[in-house]
Amino acid sequence: MKAEYGQVALVDNGNFFPENELEQDKAWFLMDAIKLLDVKAVGTSPNELRFGYGYLKYHVARTRLPLTSANLIDVRTKKPAFQPYIIEKIGSVKVGFFSLMNEKQDLNNNRDSLRIDEAVATARRVVPELRKKGAAVVVLLSQLGKVESEDLVTAVPGIDAVICGHNVPVLTKGRMVKSTVASYGGEQGQYLSRTMLTLAGGKVMSGENESFMLGPEVGIRADVERLVKAFEDGQNEKMRKAEKEKAAESTIAQEKNADHFVGADLCARCHKNEYDQWKTTSHSLAWNTLVHEKKEATPECITCHVVGYKQNGGFQTGADAPRLANVQCENCHGMGTSHEAFAQPPHQVGEATCVKCHHGENDATWNYDLKLPMVVHGNTTGMTIEHKKVKVEVIPDTAAAPAHGHEGHSH
Repeated sequence: MKAEYGQVALVDNGNFFPENELEQDKAWFLMDAIKLLDVKAVGTSPNELRFGYGYLKYHVARTRLPLTSANLIDVRTKKPAFQPYIIEKIGSVKVGFFSLMNEKQDLNNNRDSLRIDEAVATARRVVPELRKKGAAVVVLLSQLGKVESEDLVTAVPGIDAVICGHNVPVLTKGRMVKSTVASYGGEQGQYLSRTMLTLAGGKVMSGENESFMLGPEVGIRADVERLVKAFEDGQNEKMRKAEKEKAAESTIAQEKNADHFVGADLCARCHKNEYDQWKTTSHSLAWNTLVHEKKEATPECITCHVVGYKQNGGFQTGADAPRLANVQCENCHGMGTSHEAFAQPPHQVGEATCVKCHHGENDATWNYDLKLPMVVHGNTTGMTIEHKKVKVEVIPDTAAAPAHGHEGHSH
């Protein structure tokens, strides 16, 4: 877009902090990444306050990220918590950017430090101020939701473009709301939404919007790739240290509990034929699927690819992979220490066991009657591994796509 058009401003609508409390480091990393991309203005959502007002202030100062929020007010100073608006000269045109969030949002632990002023009243004050300071174009980075964003630009004149956020669907084509171009690019970073404004005599005369999916054809910037690698290397080292500590704690806990998982190698002492047959199935390669897709640190994925995740004697951290990775005997037949209760009388594995993992988007083609014969202990053909090889061949074409949302996978 920058190559095709002379006056281009890249903005981010906010709501980029991770929702998982355990992924706090991703917050400052994403701020570094956004800054590297030369984003001209960054909106603010309540989610950016997840780790506290002080945390966000510190990293905004550290990165000098152009964060803006017109109606988020510091209770102590009675002034905007961050820049109320940003004016940038894009080519020969002055553009004013400001951000709003819904005053009904709960600020949780920040409610003693911050307040949210009413959005419409704030917009009616900020827009004329931006015009007075020479902004020929006014852009609202909205965290009000689709309907509320549309209602606001209808009620407040002078906003040329609104980027709609907060539970907003993807619409490939934006729309005109009165005299404002509205864009709806979704929320997971899978789309880049382009708003084109045509000016004449220093005023916006027309506009249009379109959203583009960021697919495999989008290349990787070398500087961003280096930033990602440095972050991941640091995270992996941090994870290794944490895993050693957890492994030590897990060993102590296991020794105190009689019922626990034991791993397939112990089962194989008495059930060698079944063990050898299991090695011919894709269940025995389930962990490789995660490693290949770089999901081996994603808890919701790990559960179905290891033995007894976070249970007594089960898989706790990556250090347990040599013994407890993959879908093993105990995933289907129960804890090894409960062997006698399971064997007398013999217990049959039913569909209820399988659908704990083979359900919904995890396995959209699941069919118990068709799939069970492929993995039963009498089948040594290796057909599920052959099926898996076909799946792996297409992964390079899809791996370049943004890894947002839960991708389907097979075991």
